[in-house]
Amino acid sequence: MTPDAFRAVASRLAGGVVVVTAVRRGVAHAATVSSVVSVSLEPPLLLFCVHADARLRDVLDDVDAWAVSVLRDDQVDVAEWLASPGRPAVGQLERVPHRAAPVSGAPWVDGAAAWFDCRTEAVHAAGDHDVVVGRVLVASEGAPDGGALIHLRGRLRGVR
Repeated sequence: MTPDAFRAVASRLAGGVVVVTAVRRGVAHAATVSSVVSVSLEPPLLLFCVHADARLRDVLDDVDAWAVSVLRDDQVDVAEWLASPGRPAVGQLERVPHRAAPVSGAPWVDGAAAWFDCRTEAVHAAGDHDVVVGRVLVASEGAPDGGALIHLRGRLRGVR
């Protein structure tokens, strides 16, 4: 199985698009993620996958609290910006309206479909990515009429 062949087939798996954020030494870091899963109700756990070389992954070595914003169908620009290579490490959220999550203090993206505030329970190496499992400390829903942003076949798509 080649990486290109695997990518082509795996692109058929629709995935919800979220922004994961954390704050280290007063600087907010963020990344767009499409590999996020609810894991358990008791205790409430979710996981996301992050490239082992990503800046956010380095931040998670220093902090154990982070936040997730589940993007709405109309937040493609936020997802694309926070997935763009070469964006600045400092100030990357200046163009994204946000507020501090209640426990972690990490940014929650305004207007999202839902939010989670989490604490790391475990990190597992998995190939070129790491799987980060977090205990959900706070969860909140956005407006009931909002859709979702998904990643399918290499494109971001809004669904309602």
